[in-house]
Amino acid sequence: MGYHEPLLKAELDDLRPTQITVGHAEVVIKRAQWAAMKTKERERQLAAHCFPAVKGPKGRFYIVDHHHLGLALREEGLDTVWVMQLADLSEVEGEVFWRMMEFHRWAHPFDHKGKRRGYEAIPESIDGLRDDPYRSLAGCVRNAGGYAKDTQPYAEFLDRRRGQRPAAVARRPHRSRGDRVHPSVARGVSRQRARRCTSLRR
Repeated sequence: MGYHEPLLKAELDDLRPTQITVGHAEVVIKRAQWAAMKTKERERQLAAHCFPAVKGPKGRFYIVDHHHLGLALREEGLDTVWVMQLADLSEVEGEVFWRMMEFHRWAHPFDHKGKRRGYEAIPESIDGLRDDPYRSLAGCVRNAGGYAKDTQPYAEFLDRRRGQRPAAVARRPHRSRGDRVHPSVARGVSRQRARRCTSLRR
C-alpha cells in the first residue's frame, strides 16, 4: 500500500464515487458556470481542480472530493479530468477496502435522509449519485459565508467541535414561511457564525 500524489488523466465514466448523494442545486450552478467559460478558462479550471482519488480494486479510481463538479462536467459532456492519486489500495477488496476508506474519512455511506447505509448503496458511477436537498442548503450556507470549505474530505458533514454534520442539522424540523430557501440559509449562516464566535472566545 503506497502513498503518493502523481497527476493522471482519467475518464469521468470510470471514476467511482465514495458517497451516495450530492446537492443537485450545486450541480446546476456548476454546470452554468462551466457553460459560461471560454476554452482557455475551462482548461485553467480543470488544471486547478484535479480530483483527489484512491486507486482501488481492479485499478479503478475512487474520488474523495469534487463529486458535484464531476457530475456537472459529466452532464456537460466532458470526457476526461485530472486525478491526483492519494493512495494505492488496489490490493484490498470488498468490505475491507471500504472499511479502510472510511477509516481514513475517504468514504461517506449516508443517504439523502442522513441515514447510514451499507457500502453497496454507494453507486458505481457518478451518474448514480442521488439528490440530497439538504446538501444544497449546506452549500448555500457555505457560499453565503456561513462556513469555509475545508480541504479535509467530507468536512461539510461534520462539525468537529460538536460532532454534528451541518447537513444533518439542516434536516431538523423547523418553522418556515412557505418553501423559500433564503430564510433557512440566513439561519444557517447565523448559527455557523455564532459557533465560530463562541469558539474564538474560548
